[in-house]
Amino acid sequence: MSIWNYLTIGSMLLMVLLILVQTRGASLGAGLGGSGEVNMTRRGSDKTLHEMTIILVVIFAVSLVLGIVA
Repeated sequence: MSIWNYLTIGSMLLMVLLILVQTRGASLGAGLGGSGEVNMTRRGSDKTLHEMTIILVVIFAVSLVLGIVA
């Protein structure tokens, strides 16, 4: 296995963990137009987790492409 495979697996595991840790104030029905309030502004640790998840998604995608090319 190359370094790209290890990077892909590591970023995937961290990404899944960060996604599971994130909380939402509304249920799925409220997000799809049902009754309820949807919070769209992220603040504090929720914003940090969201930004870290985006960075890990980019790392994951780049490592996948480099794993295929290299």
